[in-house]
Amino acid sequence: MGNFARFLLSVQVRLASLHQKLRLLDRYIFKQVFVTCFACVGFFVFLIAAVNTLKDMLGYVLAGQLAPESAAKLILLLIPYVIMYALPMGMLLGVLLVLGRMSADSEIVAMRTCGISIKRVCLPIFALALAGVAGGVAINFYYMPIARTVYHDEFGRMLRTNALRLIVPKTFVRDFPNVVVYVSEKHGDYVRDVWLWQLDKQGRMIGFSHADTGRVELDQVKNELVFKPFQLSTERFSEKDPEDYSKPPTRAEAESASFSVPLAKFLGTKSFNRKLDWFTLNELEAEKQKIITSEPDNSDRVKKLMRLEMIIQEKGSMALSVLVLVLIAVPLGIKVSRRETSANLGVAVIMALLYYFLSKVVVGWFDQYPELRPDLLMWVPNILFLSLGLWLNLRVEAK
Repeated sequence: MGNFARFLLSVQVRLASLHQKLRLLDRYIFKQVFVTCFACVGFFVFLIAAVNTLKDMLGYVLAGQLAPESAAKLILLLIPYVIMYALPMGMLLGVLLVLGRMSADSEIVAMRTCGISIKRVCLPIFALALAGVAGGVAINFYYMPIARTVYHDEFGRMLRTNALRLIVPKTFVRDFPNVVVYVSEKHGDYVRDVWLWQLDKQGRMIGFSHADTGRVELDQVKNELVFKPFQLSTERFSEKDPEDYSKPPTRAEAESASFSVPLAKFLGTKSFNRKLDWFTLNELEAEKQKIITSEPDNSDRVKKLMRLEMIIQEKGSMALSVLVLVLIAVPLGIKVSRRETSANLGVAVIMALLYYFLSKVVVGWFDQYPELRPDLLMWVPNILFLSLGLWLNLRVEAK
């Protein structure tokens, strides 16, 4: 009995030692994958945010129409929207890099030699992927819609607050509808050597005004920029045929005047219509109930409800794509066994673009056909990639 007890004690010691080593291995793999994935997600966040910043804000910043500190705040508001796309791509690239390096260094072979299966090795990776799915759900259904709404609201408000920046000295400002503005000097809201050219719908000049001095004010209520020139002289041509110079223009002079230029076309309206993509899950469900109770049962109602359902399913499938792409990245990283960052980056981008093409473009072709259930088709790319990932994992495990 004593020998048997000692045998059991030795088995427990060995199991405890093995358990401790597995915990160390889990921490090692988790740390490697977490740090690398965090860096990769940050890389894609920077890349996508930079593209959006260049598209939305660079022109305003360079023209002095948007203060740098305001642009920095807007960039921070872009991050939740960008993470929705950067998180799956970053996780995919991070897993490829870590497992590719470990496989190239024969670490995977050493683990398998010790009797540790690929599934056990990748357990911390899948745990991190599940955490990414949970984070994706929170971002896609809550934080991204709120941040996107605040972003557009703040963008318009900041531009209106700095609306006087629209007038840049010694620059022909052509952004206003049917008006070209030029001032030679600007000090606060006071301007000198003011020129205003009025154009018709075809872009032909139908008149111009000139003043030595004037003021530029913002009418917050009417969402207009108001020019108040002093000692004004004007000339107007025939609106029917402004290019007929045989007729003399009509001239006039005034001590002061007022010209209003609407800002809606340039800065947007003070209140904007939120896209359905910017609705939180609760707001989407409320919108569905509103349509069900208030609109008659016809084809338009079916299409509206299907559109809402597609948005909900798309957000959910995008969150699950983190796990699906990681499932594919595991066998690819182990099988390819390479250290090259550029090659892994190329594989990650190709896989992500293929996934987005299937989910965004291909499924989008059916959004006008509710009878085909495009909301359920949103999950087809996940099913295809999930099946491919499981098959690849089984092949790697069998070898």
